[in-house]
Amino acid sequence: MLSLGSLAFASPWLLLGLGALPILWWLLRVTPPAPRRMPFPAIRLLLGLQPREETAAHTPLWLILLRMALAAAIIFALAHPLLNPSRQLAAGSGPLLLVVDDGWAAARHWTERQTTMAQLIDRADREKRQVVLVGTAPLPGDEAARPLQPMRAADARIAAETLTPRPWPVDRRAALGRIEAMTPAPAGASVVWLSDGIDQGGSSSSGAAEIAERLQRLAGGAGVRVLTDDGDDLARLLAPAERESTDLAVSVRRADAARETQLFVRATADDGRLLAREPLHFGAGTQVADIRLPMPSELRNHAARIEIEGEASAGAVMLLDERWRRRPVGIVTSRTGQPAQPLLSDIYYLDRALAPFSEVRHGTVEDLLRRETAVLILPDSGPGGRAEHDAIVKWMEAGGVVVRFAGPAMAESSDDLLPVRLRRGGRTIGGALSWERPARLAPFAAESPFNGLAVPDDVTVSRQVLAEPTLDLGGKTWARLTDGTPLVTGEKRGDGWLALIHTTAGPAWSNLSISGLFVEMLRRVVGMSQGVAGAAEAALPPVETLDGFGRLQHAPGTARPIAAGALAGTVAGPATPPGFYGTPDARRALNLASAVKDLAPIGTLPAGVAREGYARGAEIDMQPWLLAAALLVALADLVIAYALRGLLSVRRRRRPGSGGAATAAGVALAAALLGSGAAHAAEGDDAFAVQATSEMHLAYVRTGIPQIDDESRAGLSGLTAVLNRRTAVDAADPMEVDVEQDELIFFPLLYWPIATGQPPLSPAAAERVNRYLATGGTILFDTRDQSDGGVGSAGGSERLRQLLGGVKVPPLAPVTPDHVLTKSFYLLQEFPGRWSGGTIWVEPVEDRVNDGVSTVIVGGNDWAGAWATDAQGRPANAVVPGGEPQREMAYRFGVNLVMYCLTGNYKTDQVHVPAILERLGQ
Repeated sequence: MLSLGSLAFASPWLLLGLGALPILWWLLRVTPPAPRRMPFPAIRLLLGLQPREETAAHTPLWLILLRMALAAAIIFALAHPLLNPSRQLAAGSGPLLLVVDDGWAAARHWTERQTTMAQLIDRADREKRQVVLVGTAPLPGDEAARPLQPMRAADARIAAETLTPRPWPVDRRAALGRIEAMTPAPAGASVVWLSDGIDQGGSSSSGAAEIAERLQRLAGGAGVRVLTDDGDDLARLLAPAERESTDLAVSVRRADAARETQLFVRATADDGRLLAREPLHFGAGTQVADIRLPMPSELRNHAARIEIEGEASAGAVMLLDERWRRRPVGIVTSRTGQPAQPLLSDIYYLDRALAPFSEVRHGTVEDLLRRETAVLILPDSGPGGRAEHDAIVKWMEAGGVVVRFAGPAMAESSDDLLPVRLRRGGRTIGGALSWERPARLAPFAAESPFNGLAVPDDVTVSRQVLAEPTLDLGGKTWARLTDGTPLVTGEKRGDGWLALIHTTAGPAWSNLSISGLFVEMLRRVVGMSQGVAGAAEAALPPVETLDGFGRLQHAPGTARPIAAGALAGTVAGPATPPGFYGTPDARRALNLASAVKDLAPIGTLPAGVAREGYARGAEIDMQPWLLAAALLVALADLVIAYALRGLLSVRRRRRPGSGGAATAAGVALAAALLGSGAAHAAEGDDAFAVQATSEMHLAYVRTGIPQIDDESRAGLSGLTAVLNRRTAVDAADPMEVDVEQDELIFFPLLYWPIATGQPPLSPAAAERVNRYLATGGTILFDTRDQSDGGVGSAGGSERLRQLLGGVKVPPLAPVTPDHVLTKSFYLLQEFPGRWSGGTIWVEPVEDRVNDGVSTVIVGGNDWAGAWATDAQGRPANAVVPGGEPQREMAYRFGVNLVMYCLTGNYKTDQVHVPAILERLGQ
């Protein structure tokens, strides 16, 4: 193969035929075309004259050049030229050794990698080389890989097409071991390493420089090429930030921090609903940046995943489980107002300890149970009466958690809402008349919910309430002092829990409330309300796992369960891919961030290793185009040869006197048509008319407000995609029209959003709109204020009236249940958009007028907001209150609307079918 920059020839030896072009030039010059035969009616006048033979002296220059171009095109086509040829292989006769990083970091630009693999394999096929394809990511389940063997290019092409990125890091050292174990060794191989651009520099044996050097030794003198991404094309990683924050907080890491860039992070629910979307700015030199996603607790508790927008990889997704949810905690307070000394109040310390990870509420038992509450805390107080007691027990047995703290009131009297029986009076440790010192906490037992928490040496208890010794006291003890006295007891009550902390929530009896251990203990207790503690008692089987592109799927058979209590130390990998583990009702998330210790770009490579990027144009085979061009030139040459010989002239009989009249009439008609076309071109924009009439477009009216115009464009783009997918309509991208300047007659439907601040129409624009309505066009006026009262409200109707001054709007009436708009494609009885409800107003026209299509439709449900999609085709706005089912109904209304405008009243014509069938029967 001969390469000349971006042009290459697969059969360059055929270019020797270009040497015959001078001979062809000479032959064409000395061989003139055949003489042209011309009939002459007055041939009789030439009788008796001596004829003189005349021929052309030489072939015309333009005909010589045409035939030379034909010969050159055939020669170039036979040489098989390639534009942007596939990448050059290194010299040598060995196989192509194709090393591919197929870990999580390669998923972002996997299509480009597959294209590159296909081009390299095609090049090896043309050079009659075998291919060795090596993926550097471990196989699922840590399965042992088969020994490597060279394969045919056709088999390698199939293997490359089935190769997909794995949701875990690569192991280049193991891949090199497989290559070195090949028998026989791939001597003289052309080595191409398709890297993901990430340097695993944690150990010298897995760093990119060391890998390239070892590949260079394997290639001998053939050379090594490394293809890598750079800059913002490198993968990015999501990792947890401060979970105790009021808002969801995540950390985004990137490999190359040289450039300034911006991205978007979004949080979604299990059903795909968009909950939050925030921009994140990376300054030059910044490698790690944190971002908070503020949202109400009700929305935060529905968040299931956080992802980097527009980046498809397992590292760009972070799954959320119950540990990320803020559970509402109610603290029972019977007195109103703030205490005189807040630092001596138990509620003050409870607020400070619970606020970082829970939503704290105060009130009476009745007020707290009326709202959604996960944990109910009673600081040194009991139920106020039998009704309050029964309400707490019923709520607790249904799954709630009740936490009580001891104090002077409980030391003097107790009730039955306790996990253990108490002794009367309290125990004082370390008083003025006591020989004992304040007691310390013992380490937590393995079966305790507090297992794993470190016990500080400076946490002491000076007073507590004591539990009566019973046979089951040990099983109910969650925490105890060093002398064995229970400090925290609890038991299961129905589906909920009842816990008692045998000291106060403030510093009166213990300094536990001013320690970090107090916060962690309360956090564990609050987590029990969601079943998190219970899920840790057993092994966690895989439920759903991520693939390399960050998509959730059913867990494969190679995924292994996580041992009980080992989730915190588990690293995502081939045996335990990132995903959800546990049960569908109690899922625990394992994310990829735990497996990626370092994220840095590939640095300097050894001398002799060529480094390239993936950006390269697709290979174009020019042979078919050159052959087609040569065929066209040959046909043109044939036509020219016939024309020069006069074989294409056609004689026609014309009646005397008719030719002049016909010619004059034709000239007059042509002049009239040309004059009319010039006048029409002067009236409007030719480019706009050509674009509007070349294909069918939906159109929206420009308001001059960028946010509304962008939403209209995105909404009609989403509706156009639904139309093209579900119906026979073949619509192009929506167009924007300016009623002050553009011609409207080209569009069957106009979407006109109404917003505050739009200026009224000029007389010329109003006349243009009137002409559009009079010629059968339909306008959907969307006041976008259904949440504020809709068209029936004073604001919606007033804005519409001010904007359309001078437009002849016909009388309107609400859509009836049997209107054609309810059945033009889907059967509908409501027409929701981003908002639901409201009334749709249409012109009550008869079937014989405009084919039964109303020229004006008015509503206020913000349909464009419901139809709008982003660049990835995902919904851009939330719809309320119906969610995704409401969005589907909005799309169906849009389909019905377009079909109504395009087809008219053919649905209502069905009512005549019985009469027609009856007449046919007669």
